[in-house]
Amino acid sequence: MDVTGDELAGVVDLFGALTREELGQALVELAYKQGEDCDPSAFDPDVDDAIGTYHLVSVDADDTDEEWLFPGPVAFPELLEGATDLPHIMAIEQRSIDRERLGEAGKAQFQRDTDAAVAAGDTERIEQLLDVSYELEVWAPVDLAAARDRLDEALS
Repeated sequence: MDVTGDELAGVVDLFGALTREELGQALVELAYKQGEDCDPSAFDPDVDDAIGTYHLVSVDADDTDEEWLFPGPVAFPELLEGATDLPHIMAIEQRSIDRERLGEAGKAQFQRDTDAAVAAGDTERIEQLLDVSYELEVWAPVDLAAARDRLDEALS
């Protein structure tokens, strides 16, 4: 089963947040409903891509070693067929997090990605990050002007 970043965000949005393991299990449930048998780890590349494109943002969970995945600043959450049944199938309570904390996690990821893109001279990624910077600032209370300036300089 192929999934997009928006579809992953849609599944996560049903619960507010999910761990990577929970998201994998939810996707296995949906694949099963479509007649496919797969392992949760089969979706790891899709989840990694969704984090890299800011469809999902990863935050360290409260008082645990887990990471929670939240719909990110570029996501337009879409529900896969059968996804509305997931809250009835999976025993996971609704989760939320302070918007500032979520924004700081997104900002930290953005700064790491900016460092890597500038160091690599990756023009395509730099342009992508410039677009994401505006979405991220609208999505959460963060200021990315300095990072944006750095990205602009790297394109010059």
